[in-house]
Amino acid sequence: MKILRNRRAAAGLAAAALFGLIAGCGSTVPSGTSTPSGSSPATESPSVPATASASPEPSGTPTPSVAQCSALVGGMDLDEQIGQLLMVAIDSSGLASSTGETLDDVHAGSVLLLGNTEAGRKAVEAVTTDARQAIKAPPGVGVLLAADQEGGQVQRLAGNGFDDIPSAEEQADQSDAELRKNAEQWGEELKKAGIDVNLAPVADVVPKEFEDVNEPIAGLDRGYGSDPEKVGKKVAAFVEGMAEAGVGTSLKHFPGLGKVRGNTDFTAKVTDTKTGPDDPDFAPFRAGLDAGANMIMIANAYYDKIDPDHQAVFSKKIITDIVRGDLGFDGVVISDDLAAEAVSDLTPEKRAVRFLQAGGDLMIIGDPSEAEHMAEAVADEIEDDPDFERRITESATRVVQVKSHLGLASCAP
Repeated sequence: MKILRNRRAAAGLAAAALFGLIAGCGSTVPSGTSTPSGSSPATESPSVPATASASPEPSGTPTPSVAQCSALVGGMDLDEQIGQLLMVAIDSSGLASSTGETLDDVHAGSVLLLGNTEAGRKAVEAVTTDARQAIKAPPGVGVLLAADQEGGQVQRLAGNGFDDIPSAEEQADQSDAELRKNAEQWGEELKKAGIDVNLAPVADVVPKEFEDVNEPIAGLDRGYGSDPEKVGKKVAAFVEGMAEAGVGTSLKHFPGLGKVRGNTDFTAKVTDTKTGPDDPDFAPFRAGLDAGANMIMIANAYYDKIDPDHQAVFSKKIITDIVRGDLGFDGVVISDDLAAEAVSDLTPEKRAVRFLQAGGDLMIIGDPSEAEHMAEAVADEIEDDPDFERRITESATRVVQVKSHLGLASCAP
């Protein structure tokens, strides 16, 4: 394994450089919280949080500054920083010993429960506990556990202790207040099972003319409708309900999969020929960010009117120019599955490096056997391009800030 060992980023330099780049990451903080500025960075690594699945700081409690989280990241070895950018999938029904070894080898900072299980909450809690115990996390930073718990046909975790969540199409018939309350209940179930982030809600708008041909959203009843304003209200209600339960959220799949035909999980070269760089259907994503969503997931499709030469997940125009610039989001940009069919024409190494070069932060790796190749590729790229290390530290800091907000990291002195 060629991941660089025992090399440390300069914490003071990283803090100073990154403060100018990513100060004001309020997009990761729900309404009502404040981000202090000018706080001094910690002088030594704080201890690991007492409980890996501890509740996040309550609304109104100041969150750690960029400098404080940057100092914590700067104290990590480089391979630990790279590990913060990896969300490696495991089977929801149990952690295989070989996969557990992979998680630890790559210092995986996040784990995704992939695959459906009806074993119930206690069984899932055992899986999340095993995943956390398999990884020797850096001091002061815990392991983040995530799941896809949208509802309907995309509900990974079921059985005793989990409600049967209606599809987004059915959720759209609920009032905003009712959906917010229900999402809080669903979030509480996830929290009890050891899940920190729900990779939901779907913010994609499916125009009426696409309802019968759109496979990834309409075909699976995953969308809230064709009216961007209504979709935005439902997205916000879902995000706010989850936040009340202490569970983070990820809006998906930017710039939107509502105007495509094929499903990027199973189809190559899925292309959107309609969506422009300032599309009205971005409104639900803006609403979700305003509501406090912690992450925004980037699609694996092509968008001819924005960047015809690169899939969104590898597009600097989409991630840096639109998400960071136009939407003003400086929280965690997470990929869709980088082991999906839509990106299979590239090696795992190229997928990892290109996503990070485009400005992304956190990689979903649906095939754990590819995780080591991706981590090594990032380390090798740093050897070839020392400036790339700054890009890694920047992303690791964003991830740790979200973890801090969710009670999984101790950035504050």
